[in-house]
Amino acid sequence: MALSKEKKQLVVSEVSQLLEDSKLTVMARYSGTPVKKMQLLRADAKDGGTVLKIVKNRLVKKALADNQRFSSLDQSLLTGQLLYAFNNADEVAPARVLANFAKQNPQIEFVGAITAEGQMLSAEEVATLASLPTHQELRAQLVGTLSAPARSLAAVLNANLNGLLNALSSRAESMS
Repeated sequence: MALSKEKKQLVVSEVSQLLEDSKLTVMARYSGTPVKKMQLLRADAKDGGTVLKIVKNRLVKKALADNQRFSSLDQSLLTGQLLYAFNNADEVAPARVLANFAKQNPQIEFVGAITAEGQMLSAEEVATLASLPTHQELRAQLVGTLSAPARSLAAVLNANLNGLLNALSSRAESMS
């Protein structure tokens, strides 16, 4: 069923707003993915704050052309059946959600991504982004790195005290 001109305008304005707000917009091919699997993907994405849209490419191209930041982008990647993943809070979340889903559903494949700055990323760059650790994992690594010198110092001081106590204990035993 074809969309009316008014509905197309609404879709273009909605996509334009999503592009404007999104820190990263990931494009992926989804051809051959069953509807039930797509519903699971949408639920997983929603939990992470990612919005998934399946929109005709020419409407996305219109939204890109209407936005000054994105108007000069190379739109040659926007062909075929594409799924668009938007996230306005996390730069890596859309790529990570799709990559995790693609582990069990290999028909999902990255096409590229659009950054908030208006740059087009290749599929390889998106896959690299998806493999980055989460914010929580990075925080845990930072805490571990910052606490390592203190733990090492405590262990060295403890070893010296243990050595002194062992020497004193040994001396006390030999005197008795």
